[in-house]
Parts: sequence; structure tokens; C-alpha cells
Amino acid sequence: MLLAAMADGRSTLRDVLLSDDTARMTAALTALGFAVAIDTYEPRITIDGRGGTIPAASADLDAGGAGTAMRFIAGFLTLGHGRYRLDGNARMRQRPIGALLDALNGLGVSAVSEFENACPPIVIDISTALFKGGEATIDASLSSQFVSALLLPAPFWRDGLRLKVNGDTARPFILMTLRLMQQWGAASTTDGELIVVPGGQHYHAMDFTVEPDASSASYFAAAAALVGGSVTLTGMRRNSVQGDLSFLTILERMGAQVDWRLDAVTVTGKGNLLGIDIAMNDIPDTVPTLAAIAPFASSPTRIRQVGFIRHHESDRIRALATELARVGAAVTEHDDGLTILPSQLHPATIETYDDHRLAMAFAVTGLRQPGLRISNPACAAKTYPEFFNDLRRVIS
Repeated sequence: MLLAAMADGRSTLRDVLLSDDTARMTAALTALGFAVAIDTYEPRITIDGRGGTIPAASADLDAGGAGTAMRFIAGFLTLGHGRYRLDGNARMRQRPIGALLDALNGLGVSAVSEFENACPPIVIDISTALFKGGEATIDASLSSQFVSALLLPAPFWRDGLRLKVNGDTARPFILMTLRLMQQWGAASTTDGELIVVPGGQHYHAMDFTVEPDASSASYFAAAAALVGGSVTLTGMRRNSVQGDLSFLTILERMGAQVDWRLDAVTVTGKGNLLGIDIAMNDIPDTVPTLAAIAPFASSPTRIRQVGFIRHHESDRIRALATELARVGAAVTEHDDGLTILPSQLHPATIETYDDHRLAMAFAVTGLRQPGLRISNPACAAKTYPEFFNDLRRVIS
């Protein structure tokens, strides 16, 4: 949606996800003066891009619980000329954004945390001078989205961007950002930790079809691996820009069969799983999915190098450890992840902490453990409003 808003002219986005996150981005773009039209039947979004400018000179924006919207909009506002305030819900006000603010300030933007705690709400003021871009260093140890937030608008900055990326982060998401920028017309180069985006570029309007979401697909793939069934995920391609498709490789290592076709992949479970020891810093959104099926494996599972997911929609390491223990799993919480042992589970009511991925992941657990209840399943609407309907259809 941001690429379309920055492009020259009208873009049509097809097969879009209509969720709370999408609604938050739509509301923000509308408040900033963009024309956004949503066809819920298709589903399709049409956006009239303004060629790298923001019409509104001020706005009070609410990202709710949408971390992607919060971070990406913060970078996008460098294309405006005025004062903008960006806030979110109670959890968003606890999620650090200081690294992005530091990088923006280093580039000459006045970007401050309103409560001086490196968390939202934030105020971005570029009313006194034209933003030019330049050189910056970003600490991406908490989120790759800090990097993407700077990359997306950088082609329009007069001096472009020379960005040094520090910190162990989800590199596939950065590469996905750069590949999409290229598809929309902006070039970049990467040399180790340095990413260079030349200035004076533009995005061209497109008729763009959004790929099926690999993160959301992980629950259905895990379900097949767990119960010994088979599921085909259509529209998935082996050469996708999405790093989360490598979760299927994890399922293969655990004993599932994965068969690729040109535009689909089928995952077939064999009724048993092996434990796995794996660093998941490249695919952190699938950590809950793996944790949800790990107690049913025949050997321990160790999830490593994902300490930063403590700052996601919930403290996901703590929340997963707590809820796995609630259903009887033998689990150890580490600073950087979890160890989950083969366990005999029992019925329980799972707390979701208003975290969409916990609700969806533990729904998969419930396919093998009778009597599992999900508290506040509606939180899945953040990214997947139809999840439980789709899950019901798949298992029926």
C-alpha cells in the first residue's frame, strides 16, 4: 500500500488481505490525503499515488496494534512537509521504536518519543526544511522493519540513502523489501552490511497481485504435519520473495513430506514428528507455529536466536512458555528462545495476550489435544479474520 501511495498515478492491488492491519494503513493514508478505494468482494485496493509526496501538512495517526504500519509510516512521513503524530494501542506504547527514531534524527528529521521512553506515541516534524536523506546506521536487532521503514521512501530523498545495518535480524524481510522496491521501479545495491539506495528515483504505478502470505500458511502446513493429513497451499511458489516459506523446510526435517509444483505446495504428515534444534531469527513469525506442535515430537525442540520477539504483539517467548506449561508441556524459557520436550498434554484454556499468532498457533495444538479452548480468538483478525473459518473448512 505504501509503494502504491508513493508511485506516480493509480495502482491496483489484487488479492489483498483485508484485516485490522490493512484498515489501520488505509485510515492513515486517508488522513494523509491519499485516495484509497477498497473493493471487499474482489478483494482489491486502488490507491492514487502522489509521486513521493504527502498531501497533508499535519495528521494525528493511529496504528492500533499494527507494528508494520507504525514503523513503515514513520519512515514514509519523511516525504511530507509538516508535523505528524503517530500513536497506537496500549501494547504498541510498550514496543520500542527508538532505533528507528535515532536513525531518522541522524538523517536530519526531528523524530521524538512523546513520553521520552523510545516508544510510541512519536512525533515527526519536518516543517522547517526539506528532508534530503544521506548516511545512517540502524540497529536492527529488535526488528528488520526499522530497516524497511528507511528503505521504502529512500528513492525519493535527494541524496538517497547509504544505510549500515547492525544487529542480528530477519534478513529475508529486508531482501523482500528490496526486491519489491525493484519491482516497483527503484534500484539499490547491497554490500555486506551496507545498503545503498540512490536518490532521484521514483516508483511507477502498477497492477500488482499480492502473494499468499507464507506466515499465515504455516499454520495449515503445521496442521498437516501434526495430524498426519495433507494440505495443498495454492499460489505458493518456491522462488517467492517470502522468507517464511523456509518453515516448510523445518517441517521436512521434522518428518513431513513437502511436494512443490509450479504454483502450489503440498504438505503431508506421517503421523509423527521429530524434534529440531534451530535458530529462527530469519523467520520469527513462525516461532509460535513450531512451538505449538513441538510437544508432540518424539525428541526435544530447541528454538534459538529470537530474543527480539519479546517485543512483538506480546512477549512471545514468555507467553509461549506460559501457555505451553498451562496445557502440560515441559518447557524451558531462555533469553533467546525455548526448549520444549515431548509431553503429555491436557485440556486447558489458552490465553492469547491479544496476540494473533498465539491464537492461530494454539488452534493447531488443539487438533491433537481435545478440550483446548482459545481465549479471545477474535484477535486473529489483526492479520487473518477468516482463520478459524478456513481451519474449520480444512479439517472438515
